[in-house]
Amino acid sequence: MKGMIKIDRELCKGCAYCIEACPLGLISFEDEFNARGFFPACIKRADQCTGCAMCAAMCPEIAIEVFREDGNG
Repeated sequence: MKGMIKIDRELCKGCAYCIEACPLGLISFEDEFNARGFFPACIKRADQCTGCAMCAAMCPEIAIEVFREDGNG
């Protein structure tokens, strides 16, 4: 299954829960602060995302949306 995540960089507080939760290690920190002064998370290898949603389940700020494409439509 192909997946994609969208991280709201302004909501992200840089807690790293999503980074730790990603079974494929696809999420890291950006190099620049967001408006709140945190280094937000970003997906570094988006083409490998399966849409498992572990990152979104762990996010306390609800800053991650997950989209899935199963190829049957």
